[in-house]
Amino acid sequence: MKALFAEEAETRGITVRVSVSYLPEQSEPTRGRWFWAYHIRIENGSGATVQLLTRHWTITDGRGGKHTVEGEGVVGEQPLIAPGGSFDYVSGCPLATPTGHMQGNYRMVGEDGEGFDVAIPKFALLAPAVAE
Repeated sequence: MKALFAEEAETRGITVRVSVSYLPEQSEPTRGRWFWAYHIRIENGSGATVQLLTRHWTITDGRGGKHTVEGEGVVGEQPLIAPGGSFDYVSGCPLATPTGHMQGNYRMVGEDGEGFDVAIPKFALLAPAVAE
């Protein structure tokens, strides 16, 4: 069993941790659809409050096809994260292949108004093998 958060990356004291789960109940392999949920925890180990403004994802399927997702906030929020605090959310990703990966970054702003990018670690999307 993997640790709860299998992947992590740190940028300027902000740590992004990721855990992924394949969701067979939402997947239809016979129709070319596989679905995963991912749990993200953003931990503020810096000395200043930060706010997550935007997200940028690159999603790559098992055939090498890339899809970019950009937008404001995450799950409808632009959370403020105090020093020592964290923010958790869960989202999902469908693919047309049983394997792939995701990676990206969050655009943050500090108390001083300076914007900076925080890396989201690359993580695999792997469906378990299914006996035919």
